[in-house]
Amino acid sequence: MATIGFIGFVFLVLALVACIYSIAAYFFSLRTHNPKLGKSARLVALAATGFFSAAVVILLFALINHNFEIKYVASYSSTTMTLPYLISALWAGNAGSLLFWGWIVSLCAAVVVIRKKKNGQELVPYATMIILAVQAFFLLLLIFTQNPFLKPETIPLEGIGLNPMLENPGMIIHPPLLLAGFAVLTVPFAFAISALITKKLDNNDWLAAARRWALLGWIALGLGNLIGAWWAYAELGWGGYWAWDPVENAGLMPWLTVTAFLHALLMQQRKGIFKTWSMALIFLTFSLTIFGTYITRSGVLESVHDYSASAAGTFLLVFLIITFVVPFGLLIYRRKDLKSRSEISILLSREGTFLINNLLLLGATLFILIGTLRPSLMKLFSGVEVSSNQSFFNITVVPVLLAIILLAGICSLIAWRRQSGKRLLRSLLWPTVAALAVVIITLAFGVRNWVALSAYFLCSFSLAAILSQWLRDVLAYKRKSSLDFISSFWRLLMANRRRYGAFIVHISIVIIAIGVVGSSLFDVEQEAELIPGDQMTINEYTLTYNSLTMEGSGEKMLFSAEVDVYKGDNFIAKMFPKVTKHSSYGYVSEVAIRSTLVEDLYLTLAGFQQVTLTEDGSQVFLVVIIAKVNPLMLWMWIGGYILLAGGLLTFWPGRKETAELAETPAQAT
Repeated sequence: MATIGFIGFVFLVLALVACIYSIAAYFFSLRTHNPKLGKSARLVALAATGFFSAAVVILLFALINHNFEIKYVASYSSTTMTLPYLISALWAGNAGSLLFWGWIVSLCAAVVVIRKKKNGQELVPYATMIILAVQAFFLLLLIFTQNPFLKPETIPLEGIGLNPMLENPGMIIHPPLLLAGFAVLTVPFAFAISALITKKLDNNDWLAAARRWALLGWIALGLGNLIGAWWAYAELGWGGYWAWDPVENAGLMPWLTVTAFLHALLMQQRKGIFKTWSMALIFLTFSLTIFGTYITRSGVLESVHDYSASAAGTFLLVFLIITFVVPFGLLIYRRKDLKSRSEISILLSREGTFLINNLLLLGATLFILIGTLRPSLMKLFSGVEVSSNQSFFNITVVPVLLAIILLAGICSLIAWRRQSGKRLLRSLLWPTVAALAVVIITLAFGVRNWVALSAYFLCSFSLAAILSQWLRDVLAYKRKSSLDFISSFWRLLMANRRRYGAFIVHISIVIIAIGVVGSSLFDVEQEAELIPGDQMTINEYTLTYNSLTMEGSGEKMLFSAEVDVYKGDNFIAKMFPKVTKHSSYGYVSEVAIRSTLVEDLYLTLAGFQQVTLTEDGSQVFLVVIIAKVNPLMLWMWIGGYILLAGGLLTFWPGRKETAELAETPAQAT
């Protein structure tokens, strides 16, 4: 009798066979103009998605029902895990995460096959073949190197389970968002290659087909990166949220390049420029998703994340070379067909700022790539082993990102084509005054760090520029329509969701940057050994340690320190930093965080031991508490919510975006 694992493996094989048949059927139907063959290709492509989905359902069923006859289930689940974490075990390991990634690619293929929109319809067969080829690659990877349905040598009574640090809500959201973002970006990549193959380059069909997919991938990667930062902050106990680790960088680099692609796409639709640039950016984005996966799963680079070296590395390297060389080779071959209708004649225009913005985004990506590969390159060429240095990223990448924020504000004020210097200076006046006012206020509060002052000037300028331009648009629309302010605001927002969704996204980036600057440059840390009744101070806070309690036994022991928090003479909260002792994993911290709009108070229980008091001979627990104050930390997460709102607003445009390709009311006047 076939086991459930064998059935799951058979479904993977069937999915691979269906992919290969569908690709071949699409190819010969296009060559022979045979509609029946094309229809069978579409049906079998959908069947491939069904087979892939069945394999995923089987593994998920095995995880939920503790079927330890499957090695993956025994390695990443246990009978003590709750349902949400049993589900998250699906993407906890190499094999499961690749299965999930490939499955999302298969779902994308199904959506492309059944889509009814006229735009890009001639490209669909070619795009589907490319998506199916990517899907087939993942199936080959799973079948030959990362089979998630292998049997264990011995069937355990109890599974190993997740690393305790993975039992966090971030595990449920962060990895699937990143993996889905990577998978979704396959679609615009496929449509771009299809446009080159068919020479359908003079219209915007491939852009219209690719835009929403690229935007969906951008939203998924952006939120995935931000939730990953929150997870690191809330779980690891070090008080930070971004360490420039290779896995973190692997998620950030394609997000930066797809951001550049979305800007270039707008220029191509609006002005007929950046045609080659758009193609190159989406090809680079897809290559970076594979590259990041290769460097973090092949053992080439060390990462604090849980992915280990595997035989998949060789497959990924070969696939990376193919998906880089073939698209860019085709792009070079078709370069004469990608001439722009016009050229950028002056940088003092919105077209010019978009070009500079893209160059800055690529520059940031290049610096991150160099910093990520630096340890391997140093070892290869000099034999010297070095670790990745955060200061390199802070010196090279952060200034570029601040320049991008400044440019976002300028871009919102500047007009298409040529911008008169006098009009631009008039537009820049009030944002500059507002930014200077913020700097003066910051100085009045005692801030003397020139890096922080510069950053807050740039952020304040950009925020004021965006809001002032939005206000001018609304007032111009109000004069034209004779509606009240709120109605004018809403009508304008709904009439041009792409423009104002982008405004909201830019605002969210500024707000996140404000949180990053505050928490990075003004954080304060204190460490103290305390016995019950002892106090420690940090900034305006006084912390009183009361007691340490213990719960559980055997496999899992929870130690919780009770700390009273005072600000001045006022009691404001009880906080409970904790440590869990796992028999298999050792000690895992559970930090206590009190968040306000001004700052976070962040407590970590760094250690404890039982001691005897000399006064009366009683035994108490001495604890080591690390307290940290992170200013403006909450604004990072608020910025994430705003990012989601802006991204979704842009993703779901109205039926008629009348202002999308036209001047805004304020610019028109």
